[in-house]
Amino acid sequence: MKIVGVCACTAGIAHTYMAKEKLVKAAQARGHECHIETQGTIGTESELTPQQIAEADVVILAIDVKISGEERFKGKPLIRVGTAGVIKNPLAFIEKVEKAISKLNK
Repeated sequence: MKIVGVCACTAGIAHTYMAKEKLVKAAQARGHECHIETQGTIGTESELTPQQIAEADVVILAIDVKISGEERFKGKPLIRVGTAGVIKNPLAFIEKVEKAISKLNK
């Protein structure tokens, strides 16, 4: 599965980057390709390309605040979660995403 997403926390520092790292590692551990953009205090980093978004099977928004550019994901399956939820148990979260996408594709 190809996963793209955005991480952003209220302070735009620690939780943003912890959530990204945990999401990417958990997705890779489950055999998925994962690209995550961060929107924090220093701006947008690792900005998703139109091609990455087009090829994605699912979009994960691990956010605690409003983000910019959400309209880019129109038409894609979208899952919203707080950064803390991803940080606490990223593997279980990815497994839930797998199940949700599997049901959509049936």
